[in-house]
Amino acid sequence: MSALEDMKAVNPTVLDVRALTDIADTLIVASGNSDRHVRSIADRVIEYSKKAGFRPMGVEGERDGEWVLVDLHDIIVHVMLPRVREFYRLEDLWDVSAAARESAK
Repeated sequence: MSALEDMKAVNPTVLDVRALTDIADTLIVASGNSDRHVRSIADRVIEYSKKAGFRPMGVEGERDGEWVLVDLHDIIVHVMLPRVREFYRLEDLWDVSAAARESAK
């Protein structure tokens, strides 16, 4: 999270998805103000993870910078432009409490 804070990421959200999937334990979703900002935030996440001894399994979307995904094994970081984040609404898709409310209906 400090990489996101250092780069002034907008509205970072941490989701515990262990109850929903085996691909990761945590999803982090944050926004950047421009494609350059999105790429810079993702680059900082990668830099901090390497310093901590974790090499990303994969990075997608760096070329366009609208949505960059950084796969850190048990943590997946999504950095997006606000319009992309609003369109895909990952927080709603992966929110455990929202999923529980829907299944209770």
